[in-house]
Amino acid sequence: MTGKRIVITGGTGFLGSALSASLSERGDEVVVLSRGSGTDQWDPAAGKLDPALLAGADAVVNFSGAGIGDKRWTEERKRLILDSRVQSTGLLATTMAEMATPPDVFVSASAVGYYGDTGDVIADENSPPGDDFQAGVCVAWEHAAQPAADAGVRVVHPRIGIVLADGEGGLGRMAPLFKLGVGGRLGDGSQWWSWITLRDEVRALEFLIDGNLAGPVNVAAPNPVTNADLTKAIGHALGRPTIVPVPKFALDIRLGKGLAASLGYGSVRVAPAKLLAAGFTWTSETIDVALAEVFA
Repeated sequence: MTGKRIVITGGTGFLGSALSASLSERGDEVVVLSRGSGTDQWDPAAGKLDPALLAGADAVVNFSGAGIGDKRWTEERKRLILDSRVQSTGLLATTMAEMATPPDVFVSASAVGYYGDTGDVIADENSPPGDDFQAGVCVAWEHAAQPAADAGVRVVHPRIGIVLADGEGGLGRMAPLFKLGVGGRLGDGSQWWSWITLRDEVRALEFLIDGNLAGPVNVAAPNPVTNADLTKAIGHALGRPTIVPVPKFALDIRLGKGLAASLGYGSVRVAPAKLLAAGFTWTSETIDVALAEVFA
């Protein structure tokens, strides 16, 4: 029972709702900022945020931003993906910086896409950013939180990998095909995917809220897998064949080349060096154990 007051943006989304439920269960007071009706409202695009909503908060957790894999990457969509992250993060950071007593910690989400396509090279938190669209978004996203850090707030950027949960996220879109027996690797399947279960994702975020880590933190399991190995593991967990590969051209047609290259056959192999050094432990360190938990 920690009894903290924690403000969350994007608290009704996939990760935000799971974290909110877990924090409430352990005894924290959770305040979810909303862009709709209600008392806890804010408007990042208009630069509107009442500092009173953050007053007395021990932590602010920011998940706000348009879904990166929800729609094809038109120029308009790419601008929305970038602006929705930078505007919300910047507004929170500058508001905290102007407070007499700001929150102790600002956990502002990022992604392993920061590193771009790493091929077979392992990236830790000291590795440089990539040069593709998603990497550029992550760089700007993280930089927008700097005013809070300058004001003495402990700022943490969880660079989040693929979060595995049945019916949610990327796995939620893939699993129905596998259950029908038509799932398969993407391209040649050699690309690395850095993953974490939803349960461990929430535990890691709580670890970052409660601990003393700052700066970028890779939030992924310590054993990334190739897409081919992930495909086999999903098939094994579901008891279904995985013999129908998806060629690159088909993925390009379905998602558009930019999105397909970044989220489909792009390779991101990260090491959670800071979490390991800080003593964090995973309930699911291998993909077989993770999928058994997810599909239980």
